[in-house]
Amino acid sequence: MIEPTLIPPADGERITLRNGRLHVPERPILPFIEGDGTGRDIWRASVRVLDAAVAKAYAGNRKIAWMEVFAGEKAFQQFGTWLPESTVSAFRDFLVGIKGPLTTPIGGGIRSLNVALRKRLDLYVCLRPVRYMPGVPSPVLHPEKVNMVIFRENTEDIYTGIEFEEGTPEARRFLDILREQFPKEYEKIRFPGSSAVGVKPVSREGTERLVRAAIQYALDNRRRSVTLMHKGNIMKFTEGAFRNWGYAVAEREFGERVYAWSQWERTKSARGEAAANAEQKSALEAGRLLIKDAIADITFQQTITRADEFDVIACPNLNGDFLSDALAAQVGGIGIAPGGNINYVTGHAVFEATHGTAPKYADLDKVNPGSLILSGEMMLRYLGWREAADRILLGMEGAIAAKTVTYDFARLMSGAREVKCSEFGDAVIEWMDRKPEAKKAAPAVRKPVAKKVARKTVMKVKGKKKRKK
Repeated sequence: MIEPTLIPPADGERITLRNGRLHVPERPILPFIEGDGTGRDIWRASVRVLDAAVAKAYAGNRKIAWMEVFAGEKAFQQFGTWLPESTVSAFRDFLVGIKGPLTTPIGGGIRSLNVALRKRLDLYVCLRPVRYMPGVPSPVLHPEKVNMVIFRENTEDIYTGIEFEEGTPEARRFLDILREQFPKEYEKIRFPGSSAVGVKPVSREGTERLVRAAIQYALDNRRRSVTLMHKGNIMKFTEGAFRNWGYAVAEREFGERVYAWSQWERTKSARGEAAANAEQKSALEAGRLLIKDAIADITFQQTITRADEFDVIACPNLNGDFLSDALAAQVGGIGIAPGGNINYVTGHAVFEATHGTAPKYADLDKVNPGSLILSGEMMLRYLGWREAADRILLGMEGAIAAKTVTYDFARLMSGAREVKCSEFGDAVIEWMDRKPEAKKAAPAVRKPVAKKVARKTVMKVKGKKKRKK
């Protein structure tokens, strides 16, 4: 194994964190991993788009100093390791970077390079905005109603990888401990002799920092609500605790800036449902952010049938993984779904394409670079370079509206002009400077949450009370 020698660009400067805020120089050094498979194609297109957006927005006064770092197949072939320590150090030292898709090694070693990077840098938020762009093919009737931001917990849950394979000495030992120390729990296992076992850790600290980041984001960006998505009706002490801890941190740390359904419940218990409804209505009309919760399976249904009732969604790791891709399908698929992994305390952030490497299309200049381009847009916005980020959105929307698209969209759009990956990048750059020929139709108007009261009823079901929200 050979450790790569990384030399920072001489004309660049480091991003720093002072008093909890990023300080971004005019020539920030940003590490990048081009990615495996189709990553090479999409990176070449994306970096041209990012550089063009910065140049156009700031008339050449700002520029990114790119520094390549290595992971995945390229790292393994050149240096004999899938994730060199110098790569982790570069993302740690320079705070912000971007990466293409990476191969997951088969066999032993690292389970996932993406997960390894997140854990090493403690990137506890997986940020996944999901928003419809006019003209993108969609399988749902009203994709324009989809405008959500997912805050997925990124370091806990079953992704910790604590598993015991069926039939191994480790699995038998774990089950023996369970049988001896927790016999009631052991009896719940239907086939203990042939069971594999996994452990699902969900902590108070991990939950609080995720929910705190989600609420602060919602306040900073004038969003309407934060939904705590969970499966707490079944997993009461993990996902149920996620819900309860989330409400607690909302009330304790954000006070009068938010109104939580936990407050609604207390008022209802003390003074009745009408008083609770009136209290909530008054709070939301005063501009307070609504903090609510929803069971995971109901959320999946309602983000399709009532998408405009969701805004920011905070959720544990596994549920967030499922929901992010499911929502992406409504607005064009993961081919244009961006993502970022962020630690809002230390400032560290790695933005990434959310799809796989698609090796059969590697080096064919064919695939859609939209996911990485939009992840770069997120990165620029995170740096505070909003003007450049806005240029990218203008370019993407213009190219798609003109039906100048890669094969994945072209096959679903009538009258589309199919272009290569690199040519789509050219089109995005061209549309950054164009003004729409006609005013776009206004998006569907959402009903203000302030004028809506959460639907809460109590029904008798088999002798038990069941609450419906």
